[in-house]
Amino acid sequence: MNQLQLTYDYLKRNIATASMVSEATGIPQKNICRYKRSLEKSGKLREVVKKNCKKTGFKAWYITSNPELFPSEPQLKLWQHVW
Repeated sequence: MNQLQLTYDYLKRNIATASMVSEATGIPQKNICRYKRSLEKSGKLREVVKKNCKKTGFKAWYITSNPELFPSEPQLKLWQHVW
């Protein structure tokens, strides 16, 4: 199984930050970030909530590839404003 598939499968069963996925799977965190972007673009992954990471203690997005856990509306980005 390749790293992308392993990341996707892990996030199908868990909501976690990239650092937490890295620790659980052994995949380098930089690779997780690259896979995250790819899966987001294909609609297979969503950001769920931004809060302190259980591993690093810093604010980070918790992500999942389980559609049942996707937020009902995509998260609004700070740069998106309605005027």
